[in-house]
Amino acid sequence: MTNKVEHIFKLQTSWNGGRNDSSEFECGNLQTLFSIPRVMDGPGIGTNPDELLLSAAAGCYIISLAAMLERSSIQASLSLHSEGIVEEENNILTYKQITHHIEIILNEASDSKERIAKRLAAKAEESCMISRALKGNVKVIVDCKISSEI
Repeated sequence: MTNKVEHIFKLQTSWNGGRNDSSEFECGNLQTLFSIPRVMDGPGIGTNPDELLLSAAAGCYIISLAAMLERSSIQASLSLHSEGIVEEENNILTYKQITHHIEIILNEASDSKERIAKRLAAKAEESCMISRALKGNVKVIVDCKISSEI
């Protein structure tokens, strides 16, 4: 017997205008302006869907990794830099790739902890619900560096 629970998230927005206008949305604790980014010839007001997707993927990944490290009794600090690549071909935009550059700074380093941390860095990407939602559409890459506190 499974115990299924659904979590519902709601977003409210409207749009009055054309391509180069902006609007505001509210979703839980997030309230912000959004528009098409300047690099795509938009007004660049507030955030944009491309940044929001990258933020969701990065946030989900780092939370998943932190939880896995904790369950494995590995104390560490995490530093993440993520990049999203959107490709434009024949006026069609495609979110092509996300790369997570993660640094895991172990509180106490050992060969065993380094191996486990590296394995969990890859597993966290596979386990993250945002990565699973993107699977088959957006390539997600993990570039992991392990270091220790000095």
